Amino acid sequence: MATIGHNNLNAKLVLLGDMGAGKSSLVLRFVKGQFLEFQESTIGAAFFSQTLAVNDATVKFEIWDTAGQERYHSLAPMYYRGAAAAIIVYDITSTESFARAKKWVQELQKQGNPNMVMALAGNKADLEDKRKVTAEEARVYAEENGLFFTETSAKTAVNVNDTFYEIGITIIPLRDCPELSLLRIQLGWFWWTDQRKVPKLHHAVPKCQFHNRGDEVLFENFLFDLLML
Repeated sequence: MATIGHNNLNAKLVLLGDMGAGKSSLVLRFVKGQFLEFQESTIGAAFFSQTLAVNDATVKFEIWDTAGQERYHSLAPMYYRGAAAAIIVYDITSTESFARAKKWVQELQKQGNPNMVMALAGNKADLEDKRKVTAEEARVYAEENGLFFTETSAKTAVNVNDTFYEIGITIIPLRDCPELSLLRIQLGWFWWTDQRKVPKLHHAVPKCQFHNRGDEVLFENFLFDLLML
């Protein structure tokens, strides 16, 4: 769930994935800028918060880092229920971890917030010589399921902050128009034909009521960036 203040947004974000995929390491890198070579397994879930400046707005992430062990699976809905965003993490050196990530995606698609922003993160990108899951395979899966895709390394910090930033710039324009899901946007339901003129967007999204013109411009730029990918 995302709650709105004046140019401020509180957003619940959950990390899901197999044990050992590096969820806790990603959060620790994002929140504290640290990496521990030996990270203890999470029991149940751990809570963190971090504030991020996104253009002229501020996003405060309320982060739930869930345990990857199967015995804690039944607790997961308690943490992803009402979440504005989810990062599904897998280990690029493990096909089993990737398969488990797909199951989390399926569960969120069935039971999660229908407007949830979801990112698929292939972690441990620093272990290229041990790679078992290709970036192309994961990218295709992400595109088919309307997910953001990135490969990260909590150890070297590659793409960690960028992942949270991309989620932030997605949540902000969507806060004013819950009828839009990220999947619908990525599938091009609101494709700007001809010269991609802004008025076409206004007709395509009649229910969106923005707080101010700045938010509307941000949303237009967000759609334009997606459609130009």
